[in-house]
Amino acid sequence: MTTHLEVLQNALGTALGDRVSTTVALGEVTLVVKAEDYLAVMQTLRDDPSLHFEQLLDLCGVDYSTYGDGSWDGLRFAAVSHLLSVKHNWRVRVRVFAPDDDMPLLPSVVGIWRAVNWYEREAFDLLGILFEGHNDLRRLLTDYGFIGHPFRKDFPVSGYVEMRYDPEQKRVIYQPVTIEPRENVPRVIREEHYGMK
Repeated sequence: MTTHLEVLQNALGTALGDRVSTTVALGEVTLVVKAEDYLAVMQTLRDDPSLHFEQLLDLCGVDYSTYGDGSWDGLRFAAVSHLLSVKHNWRVRVRVFAPDDDMPLLPSVVGIWRAVNWYEREAFDLLGILFEGHNDLRRLLTDYGFIGHPFRKDFPVSGYVEMRYDPEQKRVIYQPVTIEPRENVPRVIREEHYGMK
C-alpha cells in the first residue's frame, strides 16, 4: 500500500520529470529547482490537476555563506517557498538558488501567486535578492536610505550608519554608527563552594 507521501512523490516525478531534484526528510518533500526552470516548475505546480498547489504560504530568502560551519561550497543565496494543495492536502518546499552570488537575481512568481508580493519584497530588502518581473520591488522593513541588507551573514552587527534628528540643522541626518560594545550581563565570580551548605 502506498503512503500519502509516496503518492505525492510519484505525482511530482510524473509532472516535473528531471527539471527538479527531490529529497524527503522528516516527512517533508523538498524540490530543488534551477533558476532557469523556476517559473515553469512553479506554474506546473499550481496548474497541474494531479498536484494543484493553489496556495503559496511563504517565501523567504536564505544566505548559505556560513551554512555547515562554513563548509558549504554551493551557491550563496536561495529563495525557499512553501506551497499547499488544499485539494490533495499536500505540502511541498521549493528551493531555487540564484546563479550569481554578487547580484542574486531570480524570476518573480508574483504573476502565479499574488500573495508572494510582500514576501519577495522582504527577501529583497533583508538579503538583497532581486526578483525579475516584480512590479513593485522596493524596501519593506528598512528605511529608504538604509545601506546594505541586514540579514546577509557578512553584514556588520552594528550596521554602517545610524539616523538621528539634529535639532541644530532641524532635519534627520545620517552619521557613522556610534554604538560602543557593552556587556549586558555583569560577570559574577563566586567563591569555590558557594551554595553548598
